[in-house]
Amino acid sequence: MIQVENLTKYYGDLAAIKDVSFNVDKGEILAFLGPNGAGKTTTMRILTAYMPPSAGSAQVAGYDVFHDSLEVRRRVGYMPETVPLYPEMTVRSYLDFVARLRGVDDCRKRVEAVMETCHVADYAETAIGKLSKGYRQRVGLAQALVHDPEVLVLDEPTIGLDPKQIIEVRELIRSLGGERTIILSTHILSEASQVCGRVVIINEGQIVAEDTPERLTARLKGGERVYLQVSQPSAELEAALRAIEGITTVEAKGDGGYEVESVLGADRRTEIAAAIVKGGWGLLEMRPVGMSLEEIFLKLTAE
Repeated sequence: MIQVENLTKYYGDLAAIKDVSFNVDKGEILAFLGPNGAGKTTTMRILTAYMPPSAGSAQVAGYDVFHDSLEVRRRVGYMPETVPLYPEMTVRSYLDFVARLRGVDDCRKRVEAVMETCHVADYAETAIGKLSKGYRQRVGLAQALVHDPEVLVLDEPTIGLDPKQIIEVRELIRSLGGERTIILSTHILSEASQVCGRVVIINEGQIVAEDTPERLTARLKGGERVYLQVSQPSAELEAALRAIEGITTVEAKGDGGYEVESVLGADRRTEIAAAIVKGGWGLLEMRPVGMSLEEIFLKLTAE
């Protein structure tokens, strides 16, 4: 659905993005993850035919963003970081205005449908300027959906929202997946793991990783980690754990807790449990430990 190859954009002598390449399948929700200034918004603007690239190519729904920009715009719904809302217009009149600009056939029916989808129908006759930040974001999402696009490009859709509003907008975005291909640009790591099935991490204008959160964890953590807690911690226990084949580190965490790491692909939980039971140390808890997206992000983007 979206194919990006060696995309590059210069502002003067500065390369905002350089040789960016990734694909997004139909119906997939992809997180485009990176710190502020990494090149996320520049990439989003190119994919929505808002501006041309300096080099490379990008196709959206089978159309080239440079040579077929009008066709791309017909098939893309774009919600920029700062949504272009008119505060003096009501929700209904604004969406009707956008629908007419988009050439929607039955504007009234489509506006009603998209207001229901984005849960703003109760505020149809309310001036946008009187809405809360969360509801203005919903209206911004509604304007991106009003022409029923195949692809949605959302640039920081939850920025500035309170926790309750963030959860509501995330649930709404998740509900739109499957029917539409969605690229979600964000620097909020928890958002990527909760909403998206795959992440592309960009730093200083270049892609540094692309995979599912689970696979990124497996690639970067270097081994299998488990946390365990016993009722009788001791130095003898640590020695017994280190003696198990494949165990590389044993780290005491206090209150009878230990973090044990084995070589990648070696699940030693059975041997660990057996050793603890045999030694009479009293196994209270044992669970796998993965890297958070925060840890992955910091490891990939560190100097």
